[in-house]
Amino acid sequence: MTVRALREMKERGERITVLTAYDFLFARLVDRAGTDVILVGDSLAQVVLGLDSTLPVTVDDIIHHARAVRRGVERALLVVDMPFLSYQVSREDALRNAGRIMKETGANAVKVEGGSPEMVDTVAALVRAGIPVMAHLGFTPQAVNALGGFRVQGRQDAERARMVEEARRLEEAGAFSLVLELVPGPVAAEVTAAIGIPTIGIGAGPDCDGQVLVLPDMLGLNRDFQPRFLRRFAELGAQAEEGITEYVRAVRAGEYPAAEHTID
Repeated sequence: MTVRALREMKERGERITVLTAYDFLFARLVDRAGTDVILVGDSLAQVVLGLDSTLPVTVDDIIHHARAVRRGVERALLVVDMPFLSYQVSREDALRNAGRIMKETGANAVKVEGGSPEMVDTVAALVRAGIPVMAHLGFTPQAVNALGGFRVQGRQDAERARMVEEARRLEEAGAFSLVLELVPGPVAAEVTAAIGIPTIGIGAGPDCDGQVLVLPDMLGLNRDFQPRFLRRFAELGAQAEEGITEYVRAVRAGEYPAAEHTID
C-alpha cells in the first residue's frame, strides 16, 4: 500500500480501512486481515500506558512502539503520530523529529494535527523534505485543553467554513490524506467532496472515504469506553477476563499443570 494507492482508491470510490496498532502481534493480525493503513497513534497514552490524555507521549515512546509494529507489517501503509510539541514549536523541530521517526521506525508517513497557517507551512516543509504527511482536523486530541474537552467540532457555520478551507490548504501543502474526528456527518461529507485527497473518519459519519478506529476499542478490550460512534467488532476483554479467571481457578485447584503438560 502506498500514498498514491490511497488517492486512487478515493478516485475509484473504494473505501479505505485504517486501524491503530501498538505492538508486533496485533500489528501482524491487523496487517494480515487486509487493513489498508496501520496507525501507531499517540492514543497509546490511554490504551497502553494508562494515561488520561495523549499529551505526555514522547518521541521516544512513539518510536519504541512503532518499531515493534513495523516488524509485524508486510503490506499495509504504516503511519506514525507525531507527539505533542514534537512539531508545533518550529519547522526545524518538526523536520528533525519527523526525520528521526521515519529513520528509526521504517514508517511510511507521519501524522500531525491542526490546520492553522503555521501548521500548513509545517506540512509543506515536511512534504518538501520527502516525508509524507497525514493531516488531522475536527477534534484534535493534542489540543484537548484549548478546545475545552472532548467536543464535537464544526457545528457552527463559521467552524464548518474554516474546516473546509483548512482542508483545502492542507491538500495544497501536500498532505496525502486527512483524518476528520468528531465532526457532524454533513460537515464531513462537505469536506470530503471539497478535496481530492482521502478523508478518514472517526466519529464523522458514513460519507468519508475511509474509517479509522482504535484497535483496543473496536475489539472490546477497552470495556469502559463506549462513545456513540464506536462499534465493537469483538468482545475480547470479556473473553480474556474469563480465560484468566479460569487459569487462576485451575492452578489453585491443582488441575493445571497436569500430566499432559509435564516434560518427561
